[in-house]
Amino acid sequence: MKIGIIGAMDVEVAHLKEVMQITNTTTVAKQEYCEGKIGEMDVVVVKCGVGKVRAGMSVQVLCDVFHVTHVLNTGVAGSLNNDINVGDVVVSTDAVFHDVNATNFGYAIGEVPSLGKVFFESDTYLRKLAKEAVEKAAPEVSVYEGRVTTGDQFICEKDKKNWIKDTFNAECVEMEGCAIAEAAYLNDIPFVIIRAISDKADEETVVSYEEFEGKAAVHCAKIVEYMISNMHE
Repeated sequence: MKIGIIGAMDVEVAHLKEVMQITNTTTVAKQEYCEGKIGEMDVVVVKCGVGKVRAGMSVQVLCDVFHVTHVLNTGVAGSLNNDINVGDVVVSTDAVFHDVNATNFGYAIGEVPSLGKVFFESDTYLRKLAKEAVEKAAPEVSVYEGRVTTGDQFICEKDKKNWIKDTFNAECVEMEGCAIAEAAYLNDIPFVIIRAISDKADEETVVSYEEFEGKAAVHCAKIVEYMISNMHE
């Protein structure tokens, strides 16, 4: 078992690197991959950067170069559900692209043409372990399981937020998760997305995001660390 861990930004992977025994660092396509161990588990940690292209690329490199068996995506997101507050954590049941629209050709909204899929389902075991990890490693926050939506847009308008929520019945919105999910699906690799809420994806988003991004990212890192320490073949 070898776990690939993907975060979009430095703050999302910094804590993991601190608790990791790094044995090798490799740069592929201008992305730095850190190999080593967290506890007894072999891991590879990468900061993919923001957006779908680099997120999907990271999964392919993790599969082709490092031969990982599982993928965890950690980071922050905007809440689409008013019951999910800043600091809370969403564990993905599945993921969908909110900015993919080929409906003129008969596809469903969000459906990737030629794949025949709208939603990419998370691994059941990883979901269960992630939920347990929140309860054990970050008991001060609430955990929710639900759909993650992804697009190459930073959502900060209430009308757009409501459209995404109403269209996809999703719990949070971010910029990498479904690209990771699709790439994992294409490579037959189990995955899960773990997102700490940094903002409400509305007009107050920028202020909230800047204030809570770091704290939310640390929560996610602690959750992933717990998962790695308690993962079994």
